[in-house]
Amino acid sequence: MEAVWDIQKIQDTLPQKYPFLFVDRVIAINEEEKSITCLKEVSINDYFFQGHFPGNPVMPGVIIIEALAQASILLYAALRPVEAGKKPDYFLGKVDAKFFSPVRVGDQLMLEVKAEKLLSKGGIVTAEAKVDGETVTSARIVFGVKPRE
Repeated sequence: MEAVWDIQKIQDTLPQKYPFLFVDRVIAINEEEKSITCLKEVSINDYFFQGHFPGNPVMPGVIIIEALAQASILLYAALRPVEAGKKPDYFLGKVDAKFFSPVRVGDQLMLEVKAEKLLSKGGIVTAEAKVDGETVTSARIVFGVKPRE
């Protein structure tokens, strides 16, 4: 899979930095559908596997939600480049999520986000995390955008 945005562009766009960066590539951006597809390669080297759970490593649900939130920021940046170019602060408002199956070491986590509504001060998105085409997590995320002072 060729990246539309590589890790450098992702790092330049997201306020999160390693080890809290959970998007490795942007695979597709569809401005007409207001959607984005990103990839997180799940590796045993991810720091959270040291304690969650030894001998049975499972990606924590909160990290999956954070990865979906980061993909949402990337979608916002792609669709609203002027606002995003000012490097605002992003914050979660509300998250409604459902978890269907665990994410394990070696999985490729596809993050698919579609905007329901995007405003200059925030947005509402529907998001799915998939492994091998099967939905492992679905969420509706409300987030805010605040200009830096």
